[in-house]
Amino acid sequence: MWEELWIAFALILVIEGVMPFLNPTGWRKTLRQVSEMDDKTLRIIGFSSMILGVIVLYLVH
Repeated sequence: MWEELWIAFALILVIEGVMPFLNPTGWRKTLRQVSEMDDKTLRIIGFSSMILGVIVLYLVH
């Protein structure tokens, strides 16, 4: 189980690093826009992302 957890962590790092590597200016603009969002919107986005992740895990597994 720990091996899969480390693999998942490594994949998160790779995926998170793709956009800043390919388009640093666009990434900076996106982060600026996200930092200006209110807490409620960020929570909705985060919750939606978690639900989507659980659904994908269920379908793949």
